[in-house]
Amino acid sequence: MSDILLYIKESYNELVHNVTWPTWPMLFSSTRLVLVASAIIAGVIFVMDALSSTVLTDFLYKLGQ
Repeated sequence: MSDILLYIKESYNELVHNVTWPTWPMLFSSTRLVLVASAIIAGVIFVMDALSSTVLTDFLYKLGQ
């Protein structure tokens, strides 16, 4: 039991005194970057999906009929 208590105390001490937490402006900047990158990647995937759907529907499926 004392090992678990020691682990919790040392973990708390590490988080409070040794971890460098980002500032609010840094956090908002990183969040904005992740949102923009996610939107761009989602857009690229949407275009690829729409293009492949069009190619399959218009060309390959109609060839088999």
